[in-house]
Amino acid sequence: MARDHTPPRHRARAVAATVAALTLGGASLAALPASAASPPQGHDVSSHQKSVNWAGARAKGAEFVYVKATESTNYRNPYFAQQYDGARSAGLIRGAYHFAAPDKSWGTTQAAFFVRNGGAWRADGWTLPPALDIEYNPYDKKHKCYGLSKAKMVDWIKAFSDEIKRETGRRPVIYTTTHWWNTCTGGSDAFAADHALWIARHESADTGALPAGWSFWTFWQYDNSGSLPGDQNLYNGSQDQLKQFARGS
Repeated sequence: MARDHTPPRHRARAVAATVAALTLGGASLAALPASAASPPQGHDVSSHQKSVNWAGARAKGAEFVYVKATESTNYRNPYFAQQYDGARSAGLIRGAYHFAAPDKSWGTTQAAFFVRNGGAWRADGWTLPPALDIEYNPYDKKHKCYGLSKAKMVDWIKAFSDEIKRETGRRPVIYTTTHWWNTCTGGSDAFAADHALWIARHESADTGALPAGWSFWTFWQYDNSGSLPGDQNLYNGSQDQLKQFARGS
């Protein structure tokens, strides 16, 4: 996504077994229209998608969306209001995400900037918890972990999470890849108990191994294009469970 909580375990386990193969009638979900899948289908968008046709996305089966709000402490998505409010008006459950830049400022600072610029949360059943997008540095391949040691990266994520919890009452969803997590945090299992996992693994029949500590995923970004604007996602549960997750129950 750089290009521009956790529900109780019993909620996800029943669905995880049926979704793990990610095939329906022998076809991969990536090749199917959103309406063909039983788990709630969603997507995520950023300024790349500009003014989204939300009624069209809803008609194609979108039930939820994450919208990029901020990056570091100096970027705000100029299309955020149209995307975030437009999604809600079209009947989608929506949330905001922040793209982490751990080399620019501390996690507490970035979390506070995020909350001030769209990363808030309320228990209305329509607002997903704030999400942290943390992945390889897209701007400096020589410092793909942003120049932080594994221990310092864990501390950065903890600082971000603690500030989000202090300001919103929710722990952030963590968007990442297993490879990044193992490489840049050393496979830390410090977050799995109380942070929902949004795993990214594209064009694959399943999510593969999850980062340390997590036994299930809450969201899966399974492709970077498809029938919905932006990246394609699934929620690991039913529509009712998605609404409960949004409410914080």
